[in-house]
Amino acid sequence: MEISDLPAVNATLNGISAIFLATGYVFIRRGDATLHKRCMLAALTSSVLFLTSYVTYHLNTGSRPFPGTGAVRVVYFTILISHVLLAIAIVPLALMTASRGLRAQYERHVRIARWTLPLWLYVSVTGVVIYLMLYQLY
Repeated sequence: MEISDLPAVNATLNGISAIFLATGYVFIRRGDATLHKRCMLAALTSSVLFLTSYVTYHLNTGSRPFPGTGAVRVVYFTILISHVLLAIAIVPLALMTASRGLRAQYERHVRIARWTLPLWLYVSVTGVVIYLMLYQLY
């Protein structure tokens, strides 16, 4: 694998995280706390791997300018800005949510998870969208 492969790896890790998050949500709605926990820890793991890969890539290559113009450029930067801001926020939220769940503080876990899940899903899915727009659209 080369450094140029990392954007695709990053998008894949974001997609995997989104799948684990959605599947974990389905499991908890069905009352299966064990599979919920496994999925959520897998989502956290894939997000940590993403962050490691993302930082490695950008430390070695810098950033890539978006080549699009017109309306697609506005759409791209709208998604990118919301993604970046929420990605910053999701780190402490995800860690706090996981910590509360692992410490069996379920009432507190559920209270924050109601915010964490949709934000984390948004960050994961928009990460894939950003990759597609930046590396596959042009």
